[in-house]
Amino acid sequence: MTMDDDVRLGLPDWVYRDRRFYQREVDEILLPSWQVVCHESDLPNKGDFQRLDFVGRPIFVIRGGDGRLRSFYNVCRHRAARLLDGDAHGRGRCERDRVVCPYHGWSYDLEGRLCGVPSRDSYGDLDAADWSLRSPELEIWEGFIFVRCRAGGPSVAEMMAPWQELLAAYRFPQMRALGRVTERPRPVNWKTVVDNYSDGLHIRLAHRGLTALTGDSYRLEAQRDVMHMTAEVDQRGAGPWSCRAYCRVLPQSDYLPGELSRRWNYFLLWPNLAFDIYPDQIDFMQMIPVGPGQTLIREIPYGHADDRREMRLARYLNWRINRVVNAEDRDLIERVQAGMDSGVFGAGPLSRDEVCLRALADRVRDAIPEAASPSPPWRKGT
Repeated sequence: MTMDDDVRLGLPDWVYRDRRFYQREVDEILLPSWQVVCHESDLPNKGDFQRLDFVGRPIFVIRGGDGRLRSFYNVCRHRAARLLDGDAHGRGRCERDRVVCPYHGWSYDLEGRLCGVPSRDSYGDLDAADWSLRSPELEIWEGFIFVRCRAGGPSVAEMMAPWQELLAAYRFPQMRALGRVTERPRPVNWKTVVDNYSDGLHIRLAHRGLTALTGDSYRLEAQRDVMHMTAEVDQRGAGPWSCRAYCRVLPQSDYLPGELSRRWNYFLLWPNLAFDIYPDQIDFMQMIPVGPGQTLIREIPYGHADDRREMRLARYLNWRINRVVNAEDRDLIERVQAGMDSGVFGAGPLSRDEVCLRALADRVRDAIPEAASPSPPWRKGT
């Protein structure tokens, strides 16, 4: 079977486990991609910072004395030591308006400029201007802070432009965190998680509660940089008690138009970043590769200040519903990864209805043409 036949194939199994291919993905797909760090509201004060470690690149975003947000690599220019630690989620605040290296005491101001070198005379004619912290690219879109380690390609705003009018209704910049960052390790390739997120065909069979909640309303569309899935909350309130209760108590929010008041929107930004947008809150979910067979799912919910009992209950029920879905998905992705690791799968056919999986596979093949090969070409001496 070839790619010219009527049957369209997904990616071959070896690209979900091969270490050399994974390094190609880091270079060709992941480093040139936008990664969300946090929301502007998470860093309200001078010296507040948030760390993000992504495919070997340690990064932090910090609010400067001038109020601006900047991104830097979390690496001292002297001997490469990590500069900032923060709490368990990588969040903290710099003291005395300085970033001080714990190794030798080199210090930087909140704008990333080198401002202190112990025994400076011993370094000869050292020009501090040459030794500022290095920076990844930064973009703030709708209140969310993104970084990109390798420039090139569209901005987040350009990627999301087709849905800008829809998304503006949610007023993302005015939202605040509803909880803390959670990190869920999974013993699977990052694409296995992304594929599952974008796969609409498994919903009815594998997520009975979610199906009862949304009925037959699940829809998918694929563009080059963004996959978009939608579902409508069924007014009948079917399924498990948490789904029925969610349907019953979900309140109307004045800022949302009627057509969005019971719609769930899911967006996957190429290649590994998801936004789950509900009437009651939004979550971002980041599938961070740790290696060819390990992924860290990083997520946190945001929402508007709303003390209504119905809203508090809806958010709790949302969490319960998605906790069940996450447990179901964990079983699914581990089943799939075991098959990919077995070496007996090869590649499977994709339905015309699997529009997002088709688009994702095409993007991987565009970025790394070797992904079209049924086996690793470097093992053939080619």
